[in-house]
Amino acid sequence: MRVAITGSTGLIGSALTRSLLADGHQVVRLVRDGSAPVGGDGSESAPWDPAAGRVRPGALDGVDAVVHLAGVGVGDKRWSTAYKQEIRRSRVFGTQTIARACADSDTPPRALISASATGYYGDTGDERIDESTPAGQDFLAGVCVDWEAAADPARHAGIRVVHPRTGLVVSAKGGAFGKLIPLFRLGLGGRLGSGDQYWPFISLTDHIAALRFAIDDQDLSGPVNFTAPEPLTNREITSAMGRALHRPAIAPVPAFALRAVLGEFASGITCSARVVPSALLKAGFTFSHPTIDEALHSVLRAG
Repeated sequence: MRVAITGSTGLIGSALTRSLLADGHQVVRLVRDGSAPVGGDGSESAPWDPAAGRVRPGALDGVDAVVHLAGVGVGDKRWSTAYKQEIRRSRVFGTQTIARACADSDTPPRALISASATGYYGDTGDERIDESTPAGQDFLAGVCVDWEAAADPARHAGIRVVHPRTGLVVSAKGGAFGKLIPLFRLGLGGRLGSGDQYWPFISLTDHIAALRFAIDDQDLSGPVNFTAPEPLTNREITSAMGRALHRPAIAPVPAFALRAVLGEFASGITCSARVVPSALLKAGFTFSHPTIDEALHSVLRAG
């Protein structure tokens, strides 16, 4: 199988690349124009320019699937007006570019796996929500709606499109958990805000397995929640982190302090989304780490 990947140097993209190469598949890393080529691991590189709407002609020829993960980090910077525009542009323009390239290819891929996020649902309190739940009303929800709609050119061309609505990925190497784990190691961890907000999570191992599942399962399409089967509150997750690291989880960070440090992005940490992976479970996907304790153990065992 031949798979093209955007965002291949990120947390998820790099893990997916390693997984595919280890199983003998071919990987084409789509890298931004002007970026240093990547490779050396048996993968290939091809340039693309999401802002200009360009993918190198022929880059997707013979590709069985495209996994589109690229986009600026939501939590990388404080949310200024300019950075919020960059968050939206990087996702919408990039997805439009990839979807059109897929549709225009002489040999279109069978599937486009185009990233999204559980931010689609907004703050839904303690209501259990699945892929049928409508979009929320906040900034991130609006971004996710536009992000998913940007893949329409591929859909209209008859390409199977899957939108992984990803929760918080449990990993020590990046994302929210990559920032929290070092704090807990120092005994500085605790609940964030009230701690009563539900945090949809998924282990990195399960996320990569779910991406591979989405590539292979010809019946899977549309939005698919990439979250563990039983969502937990922030309080429950941070308590589990304290247990796993043998450190107290007694240093809560109040909501007002989060807002002072993070600005509007704090709402993404304190909002609640009790998301369940109905589509994955219905399709027969099996989680290796269905609980937070198993997910954390896999991370800490790997170092």
